[in-house]
Amino acid sequence: MTAKDFFKDDRFAAQAGITLLEIRPGYGKVMMVVTEQHLNAGNTTQGGAIFTLADLALAAAANSHGNLALSLTSSINFFRTSGPGDTLYAEATERFIHKRTGHYHVDVTNQNGELIADFEATMYRKDNKLPFSL
Repeated sequence: MTAKDFFKDDRFAAQAGITLLEIRPGYGKVMMVVTEQHLNAGNTTQGGAIFTLADLALAAAANSHGNLALSLTSSINFFRTSGPGDTLYAEATERFIHKRTGHYHVDVTNQNGELIADFEATMYRKDNKLPFSL
């Protein structure tokens, strides 16, 4: 099984239309085209959709080492709105890694490279081996 196959089983992200573009040790990149299903009542991208996008990039980066990693904490800051037709990208990078924990930063940008949101998370790495290797 490849890493991309593994993350296709993230059913919530798949239903949101999120695609894994790249995964390598300590790094993950995903994308999502904003559609009507992603909009809030103000006709902009719902914050939960952006959080889910960032969270899958985080999962790819943190789980890239081959052990199940789960979020301990995460926070997001929103800077710019987006809407129907925009393509959003989330790029996660590992800032710190230890035997059990890791800290990650995720930038969410649009098709023009403009910063939409900034996401930070600390992960806990379990002993559970994942069914893929990079």
